[in-house]
This record gives sequence, C-alpha cells and structure tokens, in this order.
Amino acid sequence: MIDWSSILKDFITIFVVIDPIGSLPVFLYATAGVPSHLHRRFAIRAVFISAAVLMAFLIGGQFLLEALGLRLGAFQIAGGLILLLFALQMIFGDSKPSTEIKAAEKDHLSGAVFPLAMPSIASPGAMLGVVILTDNYRYSIPEQAVTATILLIVLGLTLLLLLLASKIHKIIGATGASVVSRVMGIVLATIAVDSILAGLEVVGAINLSN
Repeated sequence: MIDWSSILKDFITIFVVIDPIGSLPVFLYATAGVPSHLHRRFAIRAVFISAAVLMAFLIGGQFLLEALGLRLGAFQIAGGLILLLFALQMIFGDSKPSTEIKAAEKDHLSGAVFPLAMPSIASPGAMLGVVILTDNYRYSIPEQAVTATILLIVLGLTLLLLLLASKIHKIIGATGASVVSRVMGIVLATIAVDSILAGLEVVGAINLSN
C-alpha cells in the first residue's frame, strides 16, 4: 500500500532544502553575461550537475558514514541541527539568493557550476536531507527508490522554473523570492526539529512512542 503521507513529507522536505524558487535570482545573476540563446543549455547543465551530486549522496552517503564508524542517529541529530541553522538563516538572515549572489560577486565567479548548481541547488542542506531520507535501516530499497524519484521530480521542477526564470521574476520580483524563501525556512525548521527528535530516539535518549 502506498504511503502518500510519507511521499508528501519527502517531497516537501526535498523541495524546501533545494528551494527552486530561491534559485531563480541566482540563475538570473549567473546568466547576466551569457547570450540568451545559451540560457537553456546553462540551466540544463546546472540541474544535471546538481542531480549527479545529490544522487551520489543519496546512494553513498550512508555508506560513507558507516565507513567512518558514525551512528546514523548521531548523523540525524547533527543533520537536523545543521538544517535548523540553515532554516534560521533563511528566516532571519539574508535570503538564500542574496547570500549566494554576494558569494559569487566576492569570488568573481559565475556559471552553471558555481553558484547555481552548488551551493544554490545542491546545497549542504539538500545533501544532508537526501541521506536522512534514505536511511538503510529505516527504509527499504523500494522506498529509497521512491525518494530518488521524488528528488528527480523536484529537480525537474527546478529546471522548469529556471527555463521560465525571466517571466517568473517579473511577476514575483526579488521581494517575492525573499518572502517565499523565508516561508520555506519555517517549514524546514519544523522538519529539522523532527529529525533531531528522531535521532535522539534512535540513540535511546528519548522515547516518542509514549
């Protein structure tokens, strides 16, 4: 039987940590000096690189942790804390687009790899998120395959938004992108706290079943 609530939760988690809408201003900045006829290829390249990075973490992230002798419960707690800090930055700090655009200006770099593919789309939060959502001890291979499919769907939506970036930016503007990013930060903070609680339960610090 399909667990639609779990699928919806995974979709929301991945959508929030990737934040496709927040990547629109980054795309517009990165393509400012790129001929318009290359924008489509630019977006496809960025999403392809992001997909490769995130799928690598989805498949091998937990194996790396186990090779280092780290418990998944501890990783869940650490990942949850990092996601929480990431969410708080989205809510109270500079918006995601502003932070990444400043980084690009500082390093005098722009392109499909930086800052668009990394750290805008395949962000540290997204890397941690896909590892947590594919825990080998909590989820079966078919369930992990569903998560991988959800990841690819979100990346597909990201590509679609990037291809429509100019039109969307005219509608919502920089302020709209900032508001959406902060709302997503609140959702991400809730998910982060849930991950911390789950990690504490895994290591036996608390019992949430009571």
